[in-house]
Amino acid sequence: MEVTFELEGESVTVNLPEDLYYHNDHCWVKVQDGKARIGFDDFGQATAGKILFVRLKPEGKTIETDKSFGSIETGKWVGPLKAPISGTIVEVNPELKKKPTIINEDPYGKGWLVVVEPTNLKSELSNLITGGAIKDWINKEIKERLK
Repeated sequence: MEVTFELEGESVTVNLPEDLYYHNDHCWVKVQDGKARIGFDDFGQATAGKILFVRLKPEGKTIETDKSFGSIETGKWVGPLKAPISGTIVEVNPELKKKPTIINEDPYGKGWLVVVEPTNLKSELSNLITGGAIKDWINKEIKERLK
């Protein structure tokens, strides 16, 4: 699903694939072979600006839903990345150290953050935003964040 909105006087179009699960703090989840790949969504990266630095917990560390598993720094913002699900990090995207702007360029592909072995995947996915609920959620986010 594509959504267009005004950001600092410019028209911005972001993509929110309907086959992903979204956390209200703009991290997405894609389930692959029982594991969960997590990234920062297109709306989040667009409103944050050019990403200059990403700090993530290392492989082997446990993350908890709604708790910080890292942070993102831009020229105008530093903020936590809140976990959409709980589990153990089994992989961290090595490309982010060399080129954090890959999140801006390809948030759903090469710009992923971590892969997690989930604790209770089915239960936690049911608490995330997906499918038809994405449109209402993102429109509400646009109204609240961009007043």
